[in-house]
Amino acid sequence: MSIMMGTNSNQTSLCRECFYQFDHSIDKNCKRCPACASPRVITHPELRSLTIAHVDCDAFYAAVEKRDNPALAKRPLIIGGGKRGVVATACYLARVYGVRSAMPMFKAQAACPHAVIIKPNMEKYKAVASEIRQLMSHLTPLVQPISIDEAFLDLSGTERVHRMSPSESIARLAKHIENDTGVTASVGLSYNKFLAKIASDLDKPRGFAIIGKANALDFLAPKPVTLLWGVGRSLAAKLRRDGISQIGQLQELSERKLVSRYGAIGTRLYQFSRGEDERLVTPDRESKSISAETTFINNINAFEDLEHRVNHLCEKVLTKLVEKGVAAGSVTLKLKRADFSLLTRTRRLQHPTQLLELLQKTAIDLLKTEVDGTYFRLVGVGVANLTKESRMDPPDLFNNFVTDAARIDTAMHAVRAKFGSTKIRKGND
Repeated sequence: MSIMMGTNSNQTSLCRECFYQFDHSIDKNCKRCPACASPRVITHPELRSLTIAHVDCDAFYAAVEKRDNPALAKRPLIIGGGKRGVVATACYLARVYGVRSAMPMFKAQAACPHAVIIKPNMEKYKAVASEIRQLMSHLTPLVQPISIDEAFLDLSGTERVHRMSPSESIARLAKHIENDTGVTASVGLSYNKFLAKIASDLDKPRGFAIIGKANALDFLAPKPVTLLWGVGRSLAAKLRRDGISQIGQLQELSERKLVSRYGAIGTRLYQFSRGEDERLVTPDRESKSISAETTFINNINAFEDLEHRVNHLCEKVLTKLVEKGVAAGSVTLKLKRADFSLLTRTRRLQHPTQLLELLQKTAIDLLKTEVDGTYFRLVGVGVANLTKESRMDPPDLFNNFVTDAARIDTAMHAVRAKFGSTKIRKGND
């Protein structure tokens, strides 16, 4: 399936199987490639000029598992933890039954009781993702991953290097990914990141969709405001109360009016509703936060049990901080109650840190204020306001706590790096 979004009579077409290009306007009734007869033809008047792409693998975890076990090919498959966990992803067969990512596993199993359930194998998925990133890097150095299975690519200037249009290059990349890794990917092509991201979701799986400059306003107008990046449940409700449910209604309002009503996000609403997005594709995007969490087999309300798990999560977060060479400026505690309601508590640190004891103390202090007999099903620890290591843990002139703690943590990091993260832990007083 291809998405045709242009009205210009000069309709350039590209076959996604053999990459033959032709003028579709010569025979408008032709729905197959003249060279190989494939129906996988993409047609658009701006096909050769657009350069910002979003590549999103289709049901990535499930696709990897089906690749490795052909017996699963025609069976609904759910990737996720036991009955207490949530769905990490579901194949398209399982989605027909209503299974969705982040759905509680007990609901997913009720919706599709005959589905095969497999626990996530993150090491395997990371290895496949690394192969895909390598293929992307051969096409352009301007690759910005936004999750394990999706990335933005800026294809500006690649036509001269690869001697083919950006659209052909990205179509070839999608086929390389499928042939080399056994995982399919969908492509969105546009003139900015916002629209490329939307386009990649229009034709899944194995899709290729285009949103050009000439038709962006018309394309966006009838869509719900929730399609705009940054419009969550709260803002969408506020917009609905003001009688705004479609993007076209935002297009009719001035930036000044939107800002006066909705604050700083009003500028974003104004720009995105008009298909404007000046964000660049930035390789090696710095992490804004690092976190770890665990879902319990049985609900927990005892402080000692929660404290033990929080301390362990802090160790995992610290390992990631050290690997990335950054320090934490704030600590966030995440708790999910038995009824799935969520609460988060955050505390800013006096200075950026990589000290395990400081992370644990801060997280436990936050935990103490929330433990009141309530049963919890999940706990998580996150850090944000990340900075470079050079600014962390300044020496304390009045006691040796910082210096001594840093020495202990440095030694522990070395042991974990060599023997694994579970081989050494700090004892409790």
